[in-house]
Amino acid sequence: MKTERESLTRAIGTIGLAAGIVNVMIGGGIFRVPALVAASLGPAAPVAYVICAIAMGLIVVCIAAAGKRVTMTGGPYAYVGTALGPFAGFISGILLWMLGTFATAAVSSVMASSLAELIPALSGGAMHALILILAFAFWSLINTRGVTAGVRLNTVVTVAKLLPVLLLALAGAFFVRPENLRIAAWPPVGDFARMALILVFAFAGIEVALIPSGEVRDPERTIPKAIAIAMIGVTVLYIALQVVAQGILGPALSASTVPLADAAGASLGAWARSLLLVGASISMFGHLGGMTLSIPRIVYALARDGFLPRALGAIDATHRSPRAAIIFQAILTLAFAISGTFESLAVIANVSALALYLGCAIASWKLGQSPIVPVLASAVIAWLFTGMTRSEWLAFGACLAGASLIYLVRRSAAGATVRARS
Repeated sequence: MKTERESLTRAIGTIGLAAGIVNVMIGGGIFRVPALVAASLGPAAPVAYVICAIAMGLIVVCIAAAGKRVTMTGGPYAYVGTALGPFAGFISGILLWMLGTFATAAVSSVMASSLAELIPALSGGAMHALILILAFAFWSLINTRGVTAGVRLNTVVTVAKLLPVLLLALAGAFFVRPENLRIAAWPPVGDFARMALILVFAFAGIEVALIPSGEVRDPERTIPKAIAIAMIGVTVLYIALQVVAQGILGPALSASTVPLADAAGASLGAWARSLLLVGASISMFGHLGGMTLSIPRIVYALARDGFLPRALGAIDATHRSPRAAIIFQAILTLAFAISGTFESLAVIANVSALALYLGCAIASWKLGQSPIVPVLASAVIAWLFTGMTRSEWLAFGACLAGASLIYLVRRSAAGATVRARS
């Protein structure tokens, strides 16, 4: 097992880490993807959740195995770098950074739109930007004051945002029409691959929530327990929500822009629809908080290892938090959130996640895990990659090429410095 002596405080326990994982996983994806999956698969949509859950289960076993052996801050970045060397570690760090940045930007953009639907006075581009600025400023201020305050507030937000969706999952079940769940014809296998790829966005989050590994108490025990609690709970909830929404709305589900809210309104009334919209906004606000806690730690880790300016690897003397990294990441993500759209940002996040998961699977095997699970996980990831389009492959390849160029430039500069000193 590889550890490091860092000046960060180990203050995150099992419940805090599990809440952080759930908080990041249940962001904005589940409030949008039920309609997308239903449009492609119809009543067979829950099968795609099962496929994605199995894939993610294999992947998180690999991540947990690596996390027990490498407890440095950086999560998968540290795992892959330790197992496969500095270049692979750097690429995984960039993938993790891309995943977190684009996913946060996508979800926070939808959060601003949801608030505008609830409060018409908040509509328009200027108000959209103002909401995002205030949200990012709030969470940045909370998290610069130390990891303990951020974890506590994230736990409270996680509980608050779960209540509306749990209400729909439980009460909505009494309004399900069996005929809406009847499968007349099974969709092609390729459609399941594409939808499982899209669902990665709704399931992703474990790898991001593990970035503060250097601040977890007793990580060898805490990390696997927290992952198991979060993964099982979220999978059951997602399948229940898809079944309830499909069972209530039927064919109308695929045309909904707010599927869970529409399902709540059709079953429980207008008050329930408003409650789900409020819940969605709280959920996405909490997701932003979890990501504002986690993603700056990868900026800190990259700076600590010399890939980014050293100033971003500084620790605030008072609150023992990576203050500079938090502020830098907030500004960067805010810019994408204001200028981008949910769909385009989510696609980049999904592809980055799958590539990162593949690296974690290989790393877990190199770190001593039995090869059975890593091989199965790698095979499933390869199958999910078949759901990508040509344009997505090209965009992803361009990002990797750019990251590789940065690595080569930094390595050449470091080599030149060493030669000059000698």
